[in-house]
Amino acid sequence: MSQQSINVGASPQVQYLLRLGDSCLVLAQRISEWSGHAPILEEDLALSNMALDLLGQARGLLTHAARLDGQGHDEDQLAFLRDERQYLNPVLMELPRGDFAFTVLRNFAVSTWLLLLWRRLEGSSDAELAAIAGKAVKEAAYHQQHAADWVLRLGDGTEESSARMRAALGTLWPYCNELFDSDAVDAAAAAQGLGPDWATLKEDWRAQFFEVLAEAGLELPKDSAYQSQGRRGIHSEHMGHMLATMQYLQRAYPGGVW
Repeated sequence: MSQQSINVGASPQVQYLLRLGDSCLVLAQRISEWSGHAPILEEDLALSNMALDLLGQARGLLTHAARLDGQGHDEDQLAFLRDERQYLNPVLMELPRGDFAFTVLRNFAVSTWLLLLWRRLEGSSDAELAAIAGKAVKEAAYHQQHAADWVLRLGDGTEESSARMRAALGTLWPYCNELFDSDAVDAAAAAQGLGPDWATLKEDWRAQFFEVLAEAGLELPKDSAYQSQGRRGIHSEHMGHMLATMQYLQRAYPGGVW
């Protein structure tokens, strides 16, 4: 018998934590899909370790969000027993893993964003969140450097690798807008000193992202008006399929632990 879905409170503080925690959780799931399938053994290990780093960040954030929500849930229940519309990650994180070029370019875009965010969160008024950020910032710095090296290698590599990077950029670029969306949840978090409004990260992110693209010989993309809505629970067609895989064990064997 499958386990029932749970509900989560709507306080801005909990929503802010879930948006970040879900971002780490869902991207960890996508990156983990490379385990045993990466082009070389070294990358198989590197991507698996990055997925574990993100999963650890997600666990800390979801544990803290559950505690603040006060409904008696734990991080496993938040990770595996919510319905699709209750996940608050940007759509960029849930897009299928694609080829290796898409993976490293998405990793670079997201790790650059996360590094900026974690650095700001080290000064959070929430001591637990600041502590999570203090550990995560080191991991994000490694993820960014690793992904940037591959963006340069592939973008300025062969005709085939360059073409794949251009295709990856064309696919992911419109979804990057959501990383800098802003609403009442962001405003409340900023007012409380919990964390920054995501929109304030945009200028620094663009400067770092564009610098590496230019060095890799990739043409800078034109701005897109497209605005995905994953932060508000409106996801792509890919999310439900991913959750079916990610949640299967917990729903099929309720309360199962290792």
